[in-house]
Amino acid sequence: MQQNFISSQPFALECGETLPGLQIAYHTYGTLNEAGDNAVWVCHALTASSDVADWWPHTVEAGRFLDPARYFVVCANFIGSHYGTTGPLSVNPGTGRPWYGDFPCFTIRDMVHAHQLLARHLGISRLRMLVGSSIGGFQAVEWLAMEPRFARQAVLIATSACVSPWISALNESQRMAIEADATYGQPSAEAGLAGMGVARSVALLSYRGPKAYDLTQADDGEELFRRRVNSYQRHQGDKLMRRFNAYSYFRITQALDSHNVGRGRGGIEAALGRIATPCLCVAISSDILFPPADVRYIADSVQRGKYVEINSDFGHDGFLVETDKLNDIILAEMERC
Repeated sequence: MQQNFISSQPFALECGETLPGLQIAYHTYGTLNEAGDNAVWVCHALTASSDVADWWPHTVEAGRFLDPARYFVVCANFIGSHYGTTGPLSVNPGTGRPWYGDFPCFTIRDMVHAHQLLARHLGISRLRMLVGSSIGGFQAVEWLAMEPRFARQAVLIATSACVSPWISALNESQRMAIEADATYGQPSAEAGLAGMGVARSVALLSYRGPKAYDLTQADDGEELFRRRVNSYQRHQGDKLMRRFNAYSYFRITQALDSHNVGRGRGGIEAALGRIATPCLCVAISSDILFPPADVRYIADSVQRGKYVEINSDFGHDGFLVETDKLNDIILAEMERC
C-alpha cells in the first residue's frame, strides 16, 4: 500500500528555486528489525512508481533478493514523478492551482536529498543494501557519493556515473516531440499527451535495441506498408499516455541530463574513488543505452567494485526481463558480503 511522507519545510532545489513543501509517496515491504540493519532501498527508473513489486516482477518474493521476510524493502517515488510525490500536477500553494509547466527544474541530487529526508523519517541510519537500475542507478551513485558509508552494499544495474551525449540527445528528441504537440503548455493534465506518446516510442528504440526488436517483432514481410512493429510502437506510446503526464515526463528527462557524479566533486574519477561501499555493478550485454563499458567504469573506479555482465538480447530492458539471472547474481553477492 502506498504511504505518504509530508514535510512542511521548504525544500531547496539545486536550480536555486525552492518548493514550499514536499510530499513523498513510498512503499515498504517487510519490517525493519530491532537492530535496524535489514533495510534495502530500491531507487526506481524513469516512469516507474514506488510499488517495486508491481514494476519489477519476481523480485519482492520469498527467496529473492528483495525477500520481505528477511528485509525491510523501501522504494520512494522521486520528485516530479506522476505517482504521488510532489510534481507538476501537484497544487502550487502559492496559486491554488496545479504547477503544470511552472514546476521548477530538479536534478538527480534533488531526488536523493528527498530520499534522505524519508530515510530519516523511517528511522534508517544505515542500509543493508542500496539498489538502482537505469535512472535509479543514477540516484544510487549520487547517494553513495553523498554518504559513502551509508549503505553496507550497493547494486548498480545498467547505469552510468554521468549522462552521455547519446542519452541527452535521445532526451532532447523526446522533449522536441512533446513540444511539437500544440496542446503542450495548456493548464491541463492532458496537455502534450500525444507528443509524449511519440517520445515514448522514440525512447523504446534505445530500451530494446535491434536484437530485441528482431527477436520479438519479426513478421513475414508480405504486406507492403504494414509491419507488426508499427502497432507495437503505437501501443507502447498509448500505454504511457494512459498512465503518465507530459509535464512530468519533460522535467524528468531534464533531470536525467543533470546527472554527473563528478560535478563539484573534482571530477567523476575523484567522486567515485571516494566511495567505500562494496559495489556490485551489473551490465546487460546488448544494452545500447548504458553499454557495458559504462558499468565497468564504475566498478573499476570505486574502492571496492565488482563487475558482472548478463548475456541478454533484450537490451536495456534486460534488467526487467532477466530477473532470474539477476536474482542469482545479487543473492550470491549478498551472501558473500
